[in-house]
Amino acid sequence: MSSEAVTPRADHRLRRARAATLVSLATGVWASVLLPAVGLTREPDPGRVTLGAVGILAFVIAQTVVLYAAVTPWLEPRWRRRAELSLVGVAVLTVPLVGPVAAGRWPTWAWLGAALIGMTPLLVRWRAGLAVAVGVLAVAVAVAWWTGGSVPRHLAVTGGIGAAVAAVNGFQVWFWDLLVEARQGQAAQARLAAAEERLRFARDVHDVLGHRLTVIALKAELAARLAPVDPERAGREAAEVQRLAASALSEVRETVHGYRAVDLDEQLTAVVGVLRSCGVRCTVLPPPADLPQPAAIELAAVLREASTNVLRHSRADWCRIRIDWEDDVARMTVANDGADDSGPDAHSHGLRGLADRLAAAGGELRVRREDAIFTLEATVPAPS
Repeated sequence: MSSEAVTPRADHRLRRARAATLVSLATGVWASVLLPAVGLTREPDPGRVTLGAVGILAFVIAQTVVLYAAVTPWLEPRWRRRAELSLVGVAVLTVPLVGPVAAGRWPTWAWLGAALIGMTPLLVRWRAGLAVAVGVLAVAVAVAWWTGGSVPRHLAVTGGIGAAVAAVNGFQVWFWDLLVEARQGQAAQARLAAAEERLRFARDVHDVLGHRLTVIALKAELAARLAPVDPERAGREAAEVQRLAASALSEVRETVHGYRAVDLDEQLTAVVGVLRSCGVRCTVLPPPADLPQPAAIELAAVLREASTNVLRHSRADWCRIRIDWEDDVARMTVANDGADDSGPDAHSHGLRGLADRLAAAGGELRVRREDAIFTLEATVPAPS
């Protein structure tokens, strides 16, 4: 089973899929209880009934633990191995405990054998699963011979029912793995995009500063050597170092400003694409075409922080983004339905920094939470 960083604990959609998978797999558990229990009703010996009930109950508990582990990616491998070994041990014990129950009247143990074969897709690969199935069938034949039951009947129940259950369980596990891997792929894609952006920024900063800093270092070294013998020239070199440093600082500021001044329409398209790829339905009212650039720059920062909150801190199914420009004020409203106690509030570091930035530009940031709806509203001056 998959066990990477993306897990149902961090993704509410996977939690739902996991719950549905568990419910579906649990139907096999009920079969393991009900059908062998028929044998208990047909066994006249109270002692065998008691032992059989103990064996069936232990098997069901071990089976339930294995099913839970199969769709719990964050579970440590050692606990998963312990659960599987426990099931093997309990299955061995069920042979003397359950095998004699309703001997000749009902293939009680054969139903447990069918459950074992049905669980092989959760435990081993298909080739090993075939070997396990052959071994379980051999045990079913031995139990039938030992208890005087019908060998064909035991084989039909253990092999036929077990193969059908294995096919259903195998499909469910395969589909569950696909879901987990898909979410892992989305997370990896987002991490890759962030890493590429950091590398691009690093390259640009290196291009801006690399040559300048090399010249500054050489000029400073030259000024230090000249200071004792030619103070006048050393002063000129020091002044040149100061000029080069100021020029480099200006170029860095221009580079950073270029990153901050992201086109709002492009930013909106990118954010909506990321949200939709993560399963969040987006409704967007785009900004007016003639929105002043200074206001668009500030709203782009708001949009980045708001989308980060939706992805990291909420359990949103939908998100609404609206941008208006009226009476020389630009307003962005971002609402989603995923507010919870662990989500952002007005005092979170990202929102506090954003509020300070907007305040410096004459704007304002307001957030509110109503039931499960979290709304962020930002306003900035936008004179015509």
